[in-house]
Amino acid sequence: MDLLRNTVQTYAWGSATAIPELLGVGNPDGAPQAELWMGAHPSAPSNVVRGEGGMPLDAVIADDPVGELGAEVAGRFGGRLPFLLKVLAAQKALSIQLHPDREQAQAGFAAEEARGVPRNARERVYVDDWPKPEVLCALTPFEVLAGLRPAPQAADVLDGLGVKELNDLVRALRSDPEPATVGRTLAVVLGWPEGRLRDELVQRVLEGAAKAAGRGGEHKAAYEAVGRIAADHPGDVGVVCSLLMNHAVVEPGQALFMAAGGVHAYIRGTGVELMANSDNVIRAGLTPKHIDIPELMRVLDPAVPVPTLTARRTGPGVEEFDTPVPEFRLRRLTPDGASLDVPAPGLPRILLCVDGEAEVSADGRSLTIGRGQSCYLSARDVAATVSGDALLFLASPGD
Repeated sequence: MDLLRNTVQTYAWGSATAIPELLGVGNPDGAPQAELWMGAHPSAPSNVVRGEGGMPLDAVIADDPVGELGAEVAGRFGGRLPFLLKVLAAQKALSIQLHPDREQAQAGFAAEEARGVPRNARERVYVDDWPKPEVLCALTPFEVLAGLRPAPQAADVLDGLGVKELNDLVRALRSDPEPATVGRTLAVVLGWPEGRLRDELVQRVLEGAAKAAGRGGEHKAAYEAVGRIAADHPGDVGVVCSLLMNHAVVEPGQALFMAAGGVHAYIRGTGVELMANSDNVIRAGLTPKHIDIPELMRVLDPAVPVPTLTARRTGPGVEEFDTPVPEFRLRRLTPDGASLDVPAPGLPRILLCVDGEAEVSADGRSLTIGRGQSCYLSARDVAATVSGDALLFLASPGD
């Protein structure tokens, strides 16, 4: 059982306040702080605090994968911690994106390796051979785009803009109202040639969305979101793509599960995110980075459900989010002054405190974690307990 020191990623879309407030530190220059990483990803592993020094968690696991992960997890995931836990704080819209399943990731990574595409190349899509499903539990109201709309609804939303250049897309969506048609429409929009005509069309969509929002109706919130997204990404064709997607606000305590192939974008908010230990991202707008439309269409599942989850109570002070993937499971713990057995004994776990203070005990040792702090429990830490007045999240491998 070890306290973790974690890396803050300063991506441009991050909030200047949310993560500093969680950690109880200042941010005098107002720099964006987007993600707090907890795990063993090689690009930013947590540091395990042991004795007088520290050691990166990925190196700790590599030294003794069976002891740290347990024989079953070490064997199933090749001696690698299968999940990455984050606090995500978005002040600007992230790119529209999706992630591959395991077979797609393995095939895509192998193909790019065989072609000799440098891993840091702009056109590189697969930086590892892992899938990247993810779940995001909101700590504040979290505005998202999640999954593609049903074709008739997508047609109505585009038609409501009053932009005649979109009429062919509207007709196609209405004449063939299938999920695949919405996927093809996404590809058509992303494929609009760069230049003045596209810039003018994106501007007309923006103006049409403002007028449509003023009229009200069931899609008012989605039309209003276009203006905020366009302010974050001026002139980006992803502004148009956003209207093909379901717009929602995930309330605190709720979670959004993104399976492989589901297109999504996070717009505003702070939450706890748990994902498979991968960096594979296939982008579909709202980004200056490379967009590979053929690969996007190969991986996209236009009908994938994007459920909003409510945690299921599994015992006193323990709630669990049902995520049907082997790489991770997310639980929420509220000891309320009592002592709880930490779930998933015999598995590697990371425990994050987001409010209050908690004492964690295992094998006669104990440590205290406060707001913004986290600790690592290895497979050896079987009989672990947590107590105190706190709100915590527990990450572990899935079933």
